[in-house]
Amino acid sequence: MENQSEVARILNQIRDEYEAALRGTKSFASGNAKHSFITTRMENMGKLQTELDELIGDNAIALVVQVLESAPDAPTVTF
Repeated sequence: MENQSEVARILNQIRDEYEAALRGTKSFASGNAKHSFITTRMENMGKLQTELDELIGDNAIALVVQVLESAPDAPTVTF
């Protein structure tokens, strides 16, 4: 149970960082400030992804993809 709540916490943080980065692309900030804000959010997502990998292994990326695809205003990605 504790492991599940930790996974949920990390996934929620990843979603929050992603949504913040998306909002940053639409902000009135310009240039370097906007870039720095978005870069920080993406770096935070990378650290959280690493934590998730350590907790659950190879299934982590699939969970992250699900969370990001369900985020509001998430771009549609096709391959």
